[in-house]
Amino acid sequence: MANPTAEPLSPVSRTALSVAMVRAFESSRPAPLFNDPYAAVFVAAAGLSMPAGGPPTGGFAQRLVAHGILRTRFYDDRLLAAGVSQVVLLAAGLDARAYRLPWPPGTRLFEVDLAPVLDFKQGVLDGLSAVPACDRTALRADLVDPDWPDRLVAAGFDPAQPTAWLAEGLLVYLEPAEAAGLLDAVGALSAPGSRLLLEQGRDVSTTPREPGLTEMTDLWRGGLGPGTADWLDAHGWTTEFTALEELAAACGRPLPHDPTGKPAGFLEARRTEGPTP
Repeated sequence: MANPTAEPLSPVSRTALSVAMVRAFESSRPAPLFNDPYAAVFVAAAGLSMPAGGPPTGGFAQRLVAHGILRTRFYDDRLLAAGVSQVVLLAAGLDARAYRLPWPPGTRLFEVDLAPVLDFKQGVLDGLSAVPACDRTALRADLVDPDWPDRLVAAGFDPAQPTAWLAEGLLVYLEPAEAAGLLDAVGALSAPGSRLLLEQGRDVSTTPREPGLTEMTDLWRGGLGPGTADWLDAHGWTTEFTALEELAAACGRPLPHDPTGKPAGFLEARRTEGPTP
């Protein structure tokens, strides 16, 4: 059980619990696209209960749940296929990939997030006597602070080695300048051959305001929006887009209608230039 006297999670950090609920639901299915045995434990440790009727069955909320499930599977597969021994999870939240994925020997994984999030997670994991499947380092840092790259290097990160970066569900919570600054910092730390996994941005002004969702969607700032791939291509990366519909079809999962009518999907960017000063 997590320490009840620990610093409370911020509104943005609390969205990690919603993501954990989605992962717990999928893991309980007869034929899940992934198995995260820690997700339900995180939810319970926060004093929350899984919805009695399961996930939403209509509207934009159902679309978000499907997106979260498919996103998890996509990133699981791409991280393991990256062929690198250094992995960084940006705004890691309650991500348990260090524990649940079959990492190759010699993998070193860094989780970067705010102290309350990582302290809560560590308390739960310690209570389970969980053992990571790779060399795991948790770095308590704010990604909008300019010193986080130096602190990452001080924690043992090697900028000369190709890295697989994951920014799962992150950029949408940042202002455009913050998102560009974060990606600039990632680029400066990325040797040729590095990968960056993230969502293709969208215009958040079209997001439906559904009951039960506004606590999360009102926090969205849009990041770099629909221009995310173009920005990366202009800053030393080569991007490849996988549409959500394409992934859903490959996984044999029906995809609810998107009331916004906007294309959604995931980007895998490969670093084609070395780190810049």
